[in-house]
Amino acid sequence: MKTHSYIKYMSLFFVYVLYATLTSCSNNIFDKQPLDQVTDATFWKSESDAKIALTGCYFTDNGKFAFNNFWSPRALIHLDLMAGNGSEKDGTPDHVTDGTLFSGNTVITGHWNNSYNKIARCNNFLRHSNDFNMNDSLKRMYIAEVRVIRAYEYFNLALYFGGVPLVTTPLTINEANSVTRNSREEVWNFCEQELKESLINLPTTRTDNELGRITSGAALAILGRLQMAEKKWSEATTTYKAIIEQKVYSIAPNYNLIFTEAGEKNNETIMRSNYVQNDFYHALFQQLYPETWGGWHQFSPYNELVKDYECIDGMSIEESPLYNEDLPYENRDPRLLYTILVNGYSSFQGKLYISTPGSTSLDRLGKYPQWSGYCIRKYMDETSTNAQLKNSGVDIPLIRYAEVLLGYIESKLESGVSITQNDLDISINLVRGRADVNMPKITETNKDKLRDIVRRERHIELAFEGIRYYDILRWGIAKQELNRQFTGMKLTTDPAHYTDFKVDSKGYYLCQKRDFKDYNVLWPIPLNEIQLNKNLEQNPGY
Repeated sequence: MKTHSYIKYMSLFFVYVLYATLTSCSNNIFDKQPLDQVTDATFWKSESDAKIALTGCYFTDNGKFAFNNFWSPRALIHLDLMAGNGSEKDGTPDHVTDGTLFSGNTVITGHWNNSYNKIARCNNFLRHSNDFNMNDSLKRMYIAEVRVIRAYEYFNLALYFGGVPLVTTPLTINEANSVTRNSREEVWNFCEQELKESLINLPTTRTDNELGRITSGAALAILGRLQMAEKKWSEATTTYKAIIEQKVYSIAPNYNLIFTEAGEKNNETIMRSNYVQNDFYHALFQQLYPETWGGWHQFSPYNELVKDYECIDGMSIEESPLYNEDLPYENRDPRLLYTILVNGYSSFQGKLYISTPGSTSLDRLGKYPQWSGYCIRKYMDETSTNAQLKNSGVDIPLIRYAEVLLGYIESKLESGVSITQNDLDISINLVRGRADVNMPKITETNKDKLRDIVRRERHIELAFEGIRYYDILRWGIAKQELNRQFTGMKLTTDPAHYTDFKVDSKGYYLCQKRDFKDYNVLWPIPLNEIQLNKNLEQNPGY
């Protein structure tokens, strides 16, 4: 049974650096300083202490299979599955967007707890920041990094939960269990101020051994997301333009390499979750890969995402003369097969991906309740071995330059100014024009038509990177996108006479049907927090 809130002053402060675990005790729990531990009385002194504490603020401590936070690989995929890009093989992703969400859901509780856990570490660091005996410039940079990490957590908490308690200093247990919710506006105003004030003390670039640490570009990119969510379009345009004008980032030529170990040190990734094989690793590949290649095939994309990929002439499947309903996967945007494994079309490590029902394939449709026949291809690495499935050191992008360019053109479009061909060429056309994609340039400048184009581009370019949920919430289309019947792979060209599996009128496998409610646009405040603290008001509908 939980006995205290996660909005707290952490009496046990866990951080990981190299192979060491540091434990710090406070609040006068012990009469004497433990000889085998580092306490507040002996810590928070040197530059080395500061670096260890900073590492603790970055650290996401909930396991290699972690998915209840806003940082880790599986967590990003889960957010996209919740947003309608697919499902897990055994059923609805976490029951967050199928109409059955309730305040005791362990996933939303985990997001709340892990965010406030990280915020508590940040607050503790900032409280002690003046105690470090170190170079002032370096200290200011460390402080700026911690403030950005905290702002990132608060931005996401307010996005999904609405107003949340805004705690900026360590609290006693009694204080923590009596806080009230601030409004979303108050939380986001705080985040905006924190991000802006931190920018001047952050470097524009990092060395290879510092990859994963916050830069000024990362802070700006988070600020851009925040301003887009707030519909501050002119401000967001300015923010994204500032990143472009840094001339630090560029579009990588090979889309599929960005998400592999060979391509992770690219100029496109702005913010990342940094991993090191054997030392600090993740097991995304174990969950991601098809069973044929030794994985679990845990996730299956839906056909609603597949349909959004244009044909190679740059036209949608509804408009293009190249689209053939009987051969729906031919003549499509190359990113389709870079992102999704398609039955009979996709190969990996020299072997064809097969999911045909009734076949002997380990990945055949019908083996699990929610397999769609598709599998996620993004993040799969041709050079990986079976041992690396459980022990991957591949860095996972949290924000890429492609998102910045698409954010720039969307913000400028929504700000009401006229869009020129140059605007398109320095943004969306750079994304579409990378060497291994090479899709036709966008020339449309009509506001309403361009809006649809940009939204589609975000959907396919950023698929399974944790951005789709954010997008459909801020666009106000979550119910439209989620309250529907989802489909999988095409099973027949003669649906009227096909009886093996349930299919729609075009022959696509009928997967899950979701019943997303109006009030599900906000997650409920976790039940155990409500029970502990009567000052926390629950969101409507829960």
